[in-house]
Amino acid sequence: MSSPLLEQLIEALRVLPGVGRKTAQRMAYHVLERGRDGGRHLAEVLAEAVARVGHCSQCRDFSEAEVCATCASAGRDRQLLCVVESPADRLAIETATGYRGLYYVLQGRLSPLDGIGPRELGLDALAARLSAGEVAELIVATSATVEGEATAHYLAQLARQHGARPSRLAQGLPLGGELEYVDRGTLSHAFGTRGEMPL
Repeated sequence: MSSPLLEQLIEALRVLPGVGRKTAQRMAYHVLERGRDGGRHLAEVLAEAVARVGHCSQCRDFSEAEVCATCASAGRDRQLLCVVESPADRLAIETATGYRGLYYVLQGRLSPLDGIGPRELGLDALAARLSAGEVAELIVATSATVEGEATAHYLAQLARQHGARPSRLAQGLPLGGELEYVDRGTLSHAFGTRGEMPL
């Protein structure tokens, strides 16, 4: 019978996405057999990140500061606002395209069955930002899943209510696909050929 603390470690590692019991067990054994220094470093960095990394007050991306470096940059086009589901999606667009506007990170997508509505996605703050009149184009970069499409439709209506033109990423993105896993060339092409969203 294994130790209770080892069992706790295995269960704690299962919080990570895609990590089942066997993978968590392999990780725990590796740390305890050969990687104790790495395990201590991981624990320290993880604790510090959980304590200090919050959300940017303007875009909701991860940030240690009140306003992230992207939002604080004077070199970004403030008339363009790209809405993404996650920080991973923002990073994918930032590295794959030449986009120089700003972002708004939803930290999810509309999913009434899971209790995720407009409030949980910060859409009231997005509406306030749009009502300020600075945003001319709202680029909707949600995934092509059922929830992503419902979110895109909601965002398009919100943009129109506040006088911004909604656009959607174009061809090349697979239906039901997640932006985070799309290759750079496809994402860059889809972003460059985005079109206005229909009513």
